[in-house]
Amino acid sequence: MAAATAFAKNFLAEKMQSEDRMGHLESESLMTVQTSPDLSRRRADAIAKGVGVTTQIYAERAENAEIWDKNGTRYIDFAAGIAVVNTGHRHPKVIEAVKRQLDAFTHTCHQVVPYENYVTLAERLNAAVPGDFAKKTIFATTGAEAVENAVKIARHYTGRAGIVAFAGGFHGRTFMGMTLTGKVVPYKTGFGPMMNDVWHLPFPCPLHGVSTEDAVAALERLFKADIEPARVAAIIVEPVQGEGGFYPAPEGFMTKLREICDRNGIVLIADEVQTGFARTGKLFAMEHHGVAADLVTMAKGLGGGFPISAVTGKADIMDSPGPGGLGGTYAGAPIAVAAAHAVLDVIEEEELCARAERLGGRLKQRLASLRDAVPEIIDIRGPGFMNAVEFNVAGTETPNPDFTNRVREEALARGLILLTCGVYGNVIRFLAPLTIQDAVFEEALDILEAAILAAKG
Repeated sequence: MAAATAFAKNFLAEKMQSEDRMGHLESESLMTVQTSPDLSRRRADAIAKGVGVTTQIYAERAENAEIWDKNGTRYIDFAAGIAVVNTGHRHPKVIEAVKRQLDAFTHTCHQVVPYENYVTLAERLNAAVPGDFAKKTIFATTGAEAVENAVKIARHYTGRAGIVAFAGGFHGRTFMGMTLTGKVVPYKTGFGPMMNDVWHLPFPCPLHGVSTEDAVAALERLFKADIEPARVAAIIVEPVQGEGGFYPAPEGFMTKLREICDRNGIVLIADEVQTGFARTGKLFAMEHHGVAADLVTMAKGLGGGFPISAVTGKADIMDSPGPGGLGGTYAGAPIAVAAAHAVLDVIEEEELCARAERLGGRLKQRLASLRDAVPEIIDIRGPGFMNAVEFNVAGTETPNPDFTNRVREEALARGLILLTCGVYGNVIRFLAPLTIQDAVFEEALDILEAAILAAKG
């Protein structure tokens, strides 16, 4: 209990310090691999600095898990557009489906002239999303839009305003999205007052001293001190936190949330934007927990590189808003819908859920083999192929973002693209395409090991 209180009290201060340091380090590292100085200058002159970049690699072409820059230099992609191309860059079946749709029509706006593949995709998601109840679906364009719509639907259905989210969570950069997001830097800094009636709780993370019991107790205290359950419309949670550090929800936590929501008439929203579509070894991460959310948000991996998002949930909840209350001009665009159908086909035909388990197991095994030589490694985690390694200062409990960034830089210099994350900036997350060729995967593991050892010095 004390650990949870300390976590909540120190969370923002510690995070801002570590992320400020990481931002400085990342800006310095941009010069490490700069494939086109002229393009970098043009980008700086033309594009607002608020659109940050992790590398100065300018992509010329990509195939499956490989990217080539404008100079012809090859990189292995362990970012996948932040879990977007789970089925690989330019999967032949996705490209073929998009070309067929291009030859038919590109846009009518479904709300004006509807089309069948939109309806069929909704039917497929209704059948695939966990939950033994009737479901309905809406489409949007981005993950943030999916989250916004889920909140709208929950508020309309319950007639309540309050939303509970978790520290370390990420739900987008729109005003409601960044309000729900449990990270101040860089997502909220300087943008003024956040939306009303949003409350944050510590996410259960035993590694950092927060148990499931601590998190549930914090929720019960919230109900006593700040907002009564009868005013809460929804609790939104990532089954595995993304930006927050790839921390999986502990066993039993989702069951507790489900019980609390059922007891108090609260809608449970699972944000599966990053966890969805075979990444965790299941089509949806909630399948690991044995309970279903009322609403599920998804995006990223659904479109295989084409922008589409969705909310799928209980039919009576989804039907609460009237006609015109939901939708958008580009929502469920035909080309993206065609790509999404192909993505679902590829996941099934190539058994990518099982492949995610195999790839993740091999990655975690290789990282575990480095523990003796690299005492900075304090945790290796993640279901399926949604994996992470966390680094501390050796022999201490102090997060080590400097070492983490050195690993990223060393890997990039050797041709492997990695992403960092975590509230302390001390986590490397692994998001390679699930279709990555075995030989390329083994090459990437060799580079990763060399990078970690080189960062050790």
